Amino acid sequence: MPMNELNTINWIPGQDSVQCQETPSLLKRASTDKLREVFLKYASLQKDGEHYMTSEDFVRKFLGLFTDSAFNDESVRLLAGIADTSKDGLISFPEFQAFEGLLCAPDALYRTAFQLFDRQGNGTVSYADFADVVQKTELHSKIPFSLDGTFIKRYFGDKKQRLINYAEFTQLLHDFHEEHAMEAFRSKDPAGTGFISPLDFQDIIVKVKRHLLTPDVKDNLLAVTEGHRVSFPYFMAFTSLLNNMELIKQIYLHATKGSRTEMVTKDELLYAAQTMSQITPLEIDILFQITGAVNQPGRIDYSDLSNIGPEHYTKHITHRLAEIKAVDSPSDRSALIQVLEATYRFTLASFAGATGATVVYPIDLVKTRMQNQRTGSMIGEVAYRNSWDCFKKVIRHEGILGLYRGLLPQLMGVAPEKAIKLTVNDFVRDNLSDKRGNIPVWGEVVAGACGGAAQVIFTNPLEIVKIRLQVAGEIAGGSKISALSVVRELGFLGLYKGARACLLRDVNFSAIYFPTYAHVKAALADKDGYNNPVSLLAAGAIAGVPAASLVTPADVIKTRLQVAARTGQTTYTGVWDATKKIMAEEGPRAFWKGTAARVFRSSPQFGVTLVTYELLQRLFYVDFGGNQPKGSQGKQPGLPLDATMGAEQPKPDHIGGYHAAVPLLTGIESKFGLYLPRFGRGAAAAAPAGTATGS
Repeated sequence: MPMNELNTINWIPGQDSVQCQETPSLLKRASTDKLREVFLKYASLQKDGEHYMTSEDFVRKFLGLFTDSAFNDESVRLLAGIADTSKDGLISFPEFQAFEGLLCAPDALYRTAFQLFDRQGNGTVSYADFADVVQKTELHSKIPFSLDGTFIKRYFGDKKQRLINYAEFTQLLHDFHEEHAMEAFRSKDPAGTGFISPLDFQDIIVKVKRHLLTPDVKDNLLAVTEGHRVSFPYFMAFTSLLNNMELIKQIYLHATKGSRTEMVTKDELLYAAQTMSQITPLEIDILFQITGAVNQPGRIDYSDLSNIGPEHYTKHITHRLAEIKAVDSPSDRSALIQVLEATYRFTLASFAGATGATVVYPIDLVKTRMQNQRTGSMIGEVAYRNSWDCFKKVIRHEGILGLYRGLLPQLMGVAPEKAIKLTVNDFVRDNLSDKRGNIPVWGEVVAGACGGAAQVIFTNPLEIVKIRLQVAGEIAGGSKISALSVVRELGFLGLYKGARACLLRDVNFSAIYFPTYAHVKAALADKDGYNNPVSLLAAGAIAGVPAASLVTPADVIKTRLQVAARTGQTTYTGVWDATKKIMAEEGPRAFWKGTAARVFRSSPQFGVTLVTYELLQRLFYVDFGGNQPKGSQGKQPGLPLDATMGAEQPKPDHIGGYHAAVPLLTGIESKFGLYLPRFGRGAAAAAPAGTATGS
């Protein structure tokens, strides 16, 4: 989502008044009226004529967190305290609106964490505030942190009386978990040898750095130690590597000049990392140990880094109308699942093809009439000076509907045509891709060519009927013809007249188009490799320019072969015969007739078709255990929401900044390791307020 300059709300802690100022925002603010409507829907308490949300109203009912009946009410109160800046246990509408403004701020994650620790609502964090929250986290219960050590005194003073402001708090939060990791190492090494066992290493990383672990890293913690004791430098380098995976990705992209599929060696990555002092050779060694344990050792690509790098709390939110997991893992893919996957893709591609064809059909009609216009064989036969002149004359003499002559058979045929092309291309790409999902350029060309060849079985009959209907309007007073009459006249074999030229056009078109589309799409993706709909449309349209223009000669020959010649016009017996006669009678320029119209038709058509195809796969998401379209998914949270705060799906009432509320609160856990207990004595247990304890 692009950054926009929007109003965000700042507030003075402890007061209900809010003030607006212009600051960069990542989300569009919701209107006051809509926010008030949502607020009143969940506010269960009325006091002195004003409505208020309780902690449960805000956290459990509105946000949809901690929905289990045995929820931990202390955790719920802590989270509600983020929005409750007056700290009176209730959330007023000004506070509700102010928190929505905070969620739109570019540093919303840190500001929300600061509000969690600002227990008094005075804009600072005291030692008592910090200790109170830390002691309630799951990590502290597993590996207690010394709150009387030198680290705490450096921040809060020897007497722990110093107050920490927001800017200082952000550094405290960053340093705290690094210190916690070192303290955990010292606890496992009481003799001070500088070494811990592999099992102790695994225990510390899983507990202290849980928020930085992806499944691949977690499953291979013991494997990377190779059974040897772990030294303190190795331990520190390991945690530093996990912290700096985004920087590692930038180093990789620098080494590959932006490619996400090029394989690089350890030496190549070391060379690229020389300008970045934060990354040490030991960290690079550990990186290749991890990737070697997950895949084959020696070389890595961007997908390796994505698999082991912890993800941010932010992600590109795709609103899915359906989400189905057909298999639990890729190893469960059976022949039936692959058939179902092909059927799924075929169905979506049919809708996408019909959409693309309808959008650009008038351009296609103009292109066909321009290509069929002969010169040299009949005097005075030139009816159109150019494509624009043709467009105007069609509307003048045949009406707006004249631009859609032959659309019905086009739609009847374009659905299976585009479906077969896209499905076969995807199928061949999947089978020529390695286990990382990468495919060489020659594989992309072969996949595209196969898709183009497979579609001709539907393309040729469709094209010949469509073309004869499109040029029928040129004959004044001519008898009206229909698609059925054309089929009867030609017969089955006649429907495949010009099939060789159709193959010549479609195989080459697809062999050019699909590789170009894949590379342009990757170039237009954001830094996380994600493509928004605009970049998908642009990639499809750009790829269509060279593909459509370079195969125009084949398209001209195909058109001449498929159109019924009128009295006095030259007839053709085949591709080579047509090529020779067109060259002799009209010259080489005739082979490029209608190039502009073809580009203006094919380029947007395939742009619309491909963006529709990929967006349909996002909206109706089915995981068959195979390859998903690259660039379709943004970053995912390090841990699923139901494994942390027990969140339900986002609600329609989460408007404006509240779109980010659940991912952001989950991010406090997944980025900073501040996991709050989910279970404990809940409201159902009838515990007096303030007496609940963590699980």
